[in-house]
Amino acid sequence: MYAVIKTGGKQYRVSEGDRIRVEKLAGDVGTELTFDEVLMLGGDKVSVGAPLVSGASVKAKIVAQDRAKKVIVFKYKRRKNYRKKYGHRQPFTEIEITGVSA
Repeated sequence: MYAVIKTGGKQYRVSEGDRIRVEKLAGDVGTELTFDEVLMLGGDKVSVGAPLVSGASVKAKIVAQDRAKKVIVFKYKRRKNYRKKYGHRQPFTEIEITGVSA
């Protein structure tokens, strides 16, 4: 059984045992989370919400709180002696899906 959940402005297709990286969520490592914004449940019988599936939830556990690899941003304008360089590391939360319930 799988589900499509919405968190951090994005949608993820998850099933039990999956480990995914989502936008940063509040909580320490080991904290249990429940996602109530389930857009679709799939498996032998598919149910699509309008916009949410009522009564469905996905349980997860926080595995890690970290930051992604550095992305270098370099701005340059030719012939103007203009150069700007800075980096960005996006914070993320890695979660493990422990259960999908209808």
